[in-house]
Formats: sequence, structure tokens, C-alpha cells
Amino acid sequence: MADYRKILHMLSPLKHVSPFDINMAVDAGFDVVVPYTAVEPGEVTGLVQDAIFSRGPSGAKRTGVFIGGKNALVALDMLAAARKAMFPPFQISVMADPSGSFTTAAAMVAKVETHLSDRRWAGRRVCVFGGTGVVGFAAAAIAAGEGAKVALVGYDGASRVQKLADDAKARFGVELAGVDGSTDGLKAALVKDAEVIFAAGRAGVPIVDAAQLAAATELKVAADVNAVPPAGVAGIGMQDDGKPLAGSGAVAIGPLAIGNIKYKVEAGLLRQMTETDKPLYLDFRDAFRLARELVG
Repeated sequence: MADYRKILHMLSPLKHVSPFDINMAVDAGFDVVVPYTAVEPGEVTGLVQDAIFSRGPSGAKRTGVFIGGKNALVALDMLAAARKAMFPPFQISVMADPSGSFTTAAAMVAKVETHLSDRRWAGRRVCVFGGTGVVGFAAAAIAAGEGAKVALVGYDGASRVQKLADDAKARFGVELAGVDGSTDGLKAALVKDAEVIFAAGRAGVPIVDAAQLAAATELKVAADVNAVPPAGVAGIGMQDDGKPLAGSGAVAIGPLAIGNIKYKVEAGLLRQMTETDKPLYLDFRDAFRLARELVG
């Protein structure tokens, strides 16, 4: 087995595979990284079986598949198809992290957890802005899985986020509320009662302003993954990690503090794939478990 080089096949339904993920895979210990683009879900089975049968059971242990893209549910469907395509002893490890969203969401939730007084999510009122995006969706699912009362906020109304909430319930057994955040007044009402804010909207787009924060008397922690100015949440700095958020009683977690853990989570999961003797099937739940360990 030691003679087999470590190969990672990177599948994406998009035109390109992320250079970020390629760099991470090489640095994590894969010797060969091969990108496949414009991959349709129906093509996953054939690609995976080509990968497992060419190396035999021992070589399969040094072979992995990484699934990218920009859609959380499509990535999870591709992961499931990859797993279904295999059988003992021809099994390889598979990791899904579309647009880095699963590892980013895991890092954000884990960092917020460290700043909650009891480190408990049960019953916490959480607002997720950017709810139609992959990071927001994954963060919402993680927090809800830990018992939080999560509102998935739609900037263009409630219908799209409610569809995602229904998908989350069907797939993961978690309860999310799809809510309308299309006006400043609606956002203000949501923020006013929130204990935690996850801001995962589009880069450089302000979401929660100073006046809304001032009225958020129940707010404990606000986290923002937007690294492109201006901040998604007014007053959050790039490197904030528990710094008091001006104009509120909450603390702030900025994108670089989240990104530092995200990087370590993705690297750690990729390393697990290079070292394991058993097949691993990794998604946002595995990312969150590792993020929790890393933040301590």
C-alpha cells in the first residue's frame, strides 16, 4: 500500500475547479490532483468506479474524490452517488465542500459557539442572512442540528428560503424557518429578537446597519464571513474575535477569524483522507466536528 501514490479526483459541475481547493489538496499530502469540470450528477458513478477498479483494494485506500461546485444540495447528491457506486473492498474516501461553504460554515458556527456564555445552541434564536447561499444554508443546518431556533432570511422574500428549509428538514431532520428579509423594516424586526446573527451574504453588500444593531438588545454574537468591504454587519472588523460590537451588547467575529479556522478544517479533512485505512464520507457535519476540536 505504501507504494501507491495519493491521488485526488476533484469533481465540479462548474466550468472550473477551485484553485484554492487544488492548493489545499496538494498541501494536505495528495501527490496527484486531477480536476474534472462540468460534471453532471449522473456521471459520478462511472467516474468513481473508474477510479476504484484501476488500483485494486489497496490502491483504493490511497485514492479520494473531492466534490466542489456552488450548490450544497447538488454536492450532497453527488457525494451520495459516489458512495452508492462503491462496495467492499473497492471503496475510496469522498469529501464535499462546494465553494468551501461547508468548512466555512462549520468554522463560523464553531467560532460563535466559543463566545456563547454556556456554549449551548439549544433554544438560541439565530438569524442567518444570505440564507439562499451555500454558506448560510450549511450554517443554518448545523446550528439547527444543535437545537437552535434558526430563521433562514431571504433578501428577496420567503419563498426560496422556505424551499431550502423544507429541503433541510427532509434531508437532515432539522427545523428551519424561511423568513422574509426583503426590506429594512423586516430585517430590523428579525434582528431585534435575535441572539446570534450569521451574515453570509454577497461580498461587499451591507446587510445589518448600526441602527438595527442598536435595537438588537438580545444579541450576543454577530459573525460575518464577508471579507470585501463594506462589512455585512456594521462595525465588524476583519480580525475581530470576540471584540465588543460597537453600538450593541454583542461581540463580533470577523471573516479572518473565521477563515483561519476554515483553512485548518479543510486541510484537516483532506489529511484525514490521505491517512485513513477506512473510507470516509465527509460533509458539513464532519467539518463542524473538526472545527469544534480546533477552536477548543
